Amino acid sequence: MSDRKREAIIEAAVEEFRLNGFEATSMDRIASAAEVSKRTVYNHFPSKDVLFAEILTQLYHRIHAQLTVPYRADRPLRDQLEELLWQKMRLLNDSNFIDLARVAISEAIHSPERAREMVGRMSEREEGLTVWIRAAVADGKLNIADPFFAANQLQGLIKGFAFWPQISLSQPTLTPAMQKQVIDAAVEMFLRCYS
Repeated sequence: MSDRKREAIIEAAVEEFRLNGFEATSMDRIASAAEVSKRTVYNHFPSKDVLFAEILTQLYHRIHAQLTVPYRADRPLRDQLEELLWQKMRLLNDSNFIDLARVAISEAIHSPERAREMVGRMSEREEGLTVWIRAAVADGKLNIADPFFAANQLQGLIKGFAFWPQISLSQPTLTPAMQKQVIDAAVEMFLRCYS
């Protein structure tokens, strides 16, 4: 029962923070939306900051839970890149992830200092693609002077269609056909440029 209440509080907080922002959201509103007492909210989360930190932690864990694809010299680059990007696309099409990201980004706009840790943690997770690119460069399969730049460039090709429009304009997640089109085009552009 306690775990269900905790989850209800987190879900209510995500919605309240998303609708009203961090400053305008109160623990009273969260308690009401979660259909629990204010005391129950404080038993789980001693402050609004702690509750928000838990939301950021969950966002980090969703990113961190993505599987990685280690570079393999015996597999075609295209297959490996497609697998990496499909993992990313599945995450970006998760409505819970999008809601958490909206809350985090919204708060980052209003409170840059609160966002520093979040951005740092998210960047750590996206380091996996940079590691993969470095391995492909070391193997002589890619010609890239700056793997970090190339990894961000490739992620931007995906996020430009499957993250930022959903976050900033509340557009729906991409259809499977559109996901495939975005991934195919991104892989083709990347390989034409760097292989």
